[in-house]
Amino acid sequence: MNLTPIDPEILPQALATVKARLTTGTVSAVAFDLIAATAGNPDAAIDTPDHRRAARDLVADAGMTAIDEVPAEAFSWDGTAVRTRSEASVLIHEVAHWLIAPPDRRRLPDFGLGAGPETGRVAEAEAARCVDDATKEEEELLASLLGILFEAALGQPAIHAFIEQNWLEAWERPAAAEQFRSAADMLCGRGLIDRRGLPVLPQDGNAATAAISIRNSGQASAETSTIADAGPSLGK
Repeated sequence: MNLTPIDPEILPQALATVKARLTTGTVSAVAFDLIAATAGNPDAAIDTPDHRRAARDLVADAGMTAIDEVPAEAFSWDGTAVRTRSEASVLIHEVAHWLIAPPDRRRLPDFGLGAGPETGRVAEAEAARCVDDATKEEEELLASLLGILFEAALGQPAIHAFIEQNWLEAWERPAAAEQFRSAADMLCGRGLIDRRGLPVLPQDGNAATAAISIRNSGQASAETSTIADAGPSLGK
């Protein structure tokens, strides 16, 4: 739950304040714009069947094995597969963790970070933790932003997760913009988002842009070798 609820009447001011502190044309600024654009319809439905279907498609596109169970049955990620009976934003967040985690930690429950909030076998996940607090904090921060950018790219109301995950906490102060800038720069530096702020998926061993946008017609299509300008299920 977010630390400080954002009054809907204040949200435009909060977004404008953070945006003004990001340098125009930088990856952080364009990534922020992708998220802020989803605030236009604050009453948009969240976690719909279509959103969950798109999240499951993203799992497949990322090359992750899926299990049709709730995470409370075992783990969100058990070292070999992700349990998909979760809210769309939660499942997309797991994809982000998988992309961020180094290959050796992909073999561990919850990526060796300790038990996730939906994991049922908490003691086992905690026993598998192999990172220090600083690493865990950084990866959670990056997975949060990457997942939110996937939501925005998929045409889902990413602004809800953006607020829920505290990105607008203390929006009046420069620290909010600085944290966003730093995280966006790290994602770009790792090749996880491109210069347009759009998420990147591995494809055939190489990096391929998973640039997704919703056409006015609502019809999905994939272009060239990348998943570009596709609809809400990565072109499927």
